[in-house]
Amino acid sequence: MSEGFENTKTEYYTFPGIQLDSGKFLGPITLAFETYGRLNPQKSNAILIGHAFTGDAHAAGPNGWWKEMIGPGKAFDTDNYYIISSNVIGGCRGSTGPSSINPETQKPYALDFPLITIADMVRAQKELVDHLEINRLLSVAGGSMGGMQTLQWVASYPKAVKSAIPIATTLKHSPQQIAFNEVGRQAIMADPAWNNGDYYSLERPEKGLAVARMVGHITYMSDASMEERFSRRLNNNGREFIFSSNFEVEGYLKHKGDKFVKRFDANSYLYLTKAIDNFNLSDDHSLPGDKEAAIRFLILAFKSDWLYPLQQSQAMVRQLKRIQANVTSLEIKSSYGHDAFLLEVDEQTRAIKNFIDKTYHGYEVANDYAI
Repeated sequence: MSEGFENTKTEYYTFPGIQLDSGKFLGPITLAFETYGRLNPQKSNAILIGHAFTGDAHAAGPNGWWKEMIGPGKAFDTDNYYIISSNVIGGCRGSTGPSSINPETQKPYALDFPLITIADMVRAQKELVDHLEINRLLSVAGGSMGGMQTLQWVASYPKAVKSAIPIATTLKHSPQQIAFNEVGRQAIMADPAWNNGDYYSLERPEKGLAVARMVGHITYMSDASMEERFSRRLNNNGREFIFSSNFEVEGYLKHKGDKFVKRFDANSYLYLTKAIDNFNLSDDHSLPGDKEAAIRFLILAFKSDWLYPLQQSQAMVRQLKRIQANVTSLEIKSSYGHDAFLLEVDEQTRAIKNFIDKTYHGYEVANDYAI
């Protein structure tokens, strides 16, 4: 590939630790991260990417989860900008989480791992950015849970961020969003193999985790996209009234669940869903106003996203305008549902590239769009 990211290696930064919102100290901490492009001598072209719930540090390149958005000439243009993609604490994709070894016991933390928040994730990312000797990020961007990290960066470190691009996200979870996550958590904890979280040397709770993923995946799609992709088509056996995956959509969800358990940890699922459920920046005093930080915002939302519906992005825009923030917003028409932020490349690219270029060069970003 001409992009040159196929040889990118995940790096690991270990530091003494951080004080968590819970009051507990977590350390040492390792963060997995990848970088793409080059940091300029002024260190003014760095963009931090936050991943969605089950994502990781590998965002670009042949198998990157945002490969269509990160690269030469793309939305996050590696010809001009230095892109940092960081995995979060609490996860299981290279950063410190429940499956990591607890230095006090020399065994996996399991449920001894402390509860974490989105702010804790960002606090750890700030350690990484400081390690890279970057004083101010040109932008922080991300979709879904990555959008929450983006907003939290603004709340926690307004002087360290020049612009923010929260995509398909919210200032706080609704009861319905919390409810879907609770169903997933209960599915995991109902699996006998979960063993109160202490399963690392035993059989893993794959059945519960697979069901949790199936429930979650339904919320990532839309009714229209599911109708187009599956309708009521049957699998080859053609028998409708048997208790197996005879509908194509059933087989698809089972495949997603089976594939997911091979790369994700059940305890991380519990910890990360709790972190996003507890996230709340809906108070007008949670985010800094224009006079305090002069941060530019580009908010992107998708019409068919019913997990993070349009009205939640509209509430975000209203809150930012009340504190006189510089807000550009765009509603993108798509039938893909919440997954649209991973799939709708062209319109996102135009908006993001224009926004970042103008922010970098110091031009005023006009509010050309409406949400």
